[in-house]
Amino acid sequence: MSHIVGARQAQKQQSRRALLDAGLHLLADQNLASLGVREVTREAGLSPAAFYRHFPDLAALGVALVEESLASLHVMIRSVLAEAGGAEELIDRAVDVIERHVMDHRAHVRFLARERHGGVRRVREAIDAELGRFAAEVGEALALQPVSRGWSGRDLGMLAELYVDHMVSTASALLEAVEADPARVQRIAATARLQLRLISVGRRHWQGS
Repeated sequence: MSHIVGARQAQKQQSRRALLDAGLHLLADQNLASLGVREVTREAGLSPAAFYRHFPDLAALGVALVEESLASLHVMIRSVLAEAGGAEELIDRAVDVIERHVMDHRAHVRFLARERHGGVRRVREAIDAELGRFAAEVGEALALQPVSRGWSGRDLGMLAELYVDHMVSTASALLEAVEADPARVQRIAATARLQLRLISVGRRHWQGS
């Protein structure tokens, strides 16, 4: 019986993956508020009934895409912050990670950029919540760095949010450049490094709020 249960579970995961991929593909050219269940299931090669076995509605599919879209970036940024090195070296690594993430996950970055201020409230809230958790993780990593000695939790949180907002805006700018004018990619990355260095200089001289 165990192999039957395993096969069913694998088929269920395959169907869910097909729906997520179909939704992400369709959202390349439209926002979630304009998408229909039948469009998604037709693209996935499944029935509408199959959709509702995985998601209660399209907002739930959008929330799943939010979690998926940010998961790999979380892991990569955490690894950068955990590595040893000076501020400039960490900045270079962080920008390289963001650039690589955009190149490897264009559809996910496009989805986040569009839906962060889109028409589906639950998805907007999910993006805000995920970015909030991301900022909390970054804040915990920043707290371990010697330059943060004496900083209050409030100030560390503010700095972490500033870094996360900068990452998101850089990713959006890189995506736009990749798709419209690839020659701009390196200029955007260079500007992002300079902006992060400016934040780093301010951080060393910050005396608290």
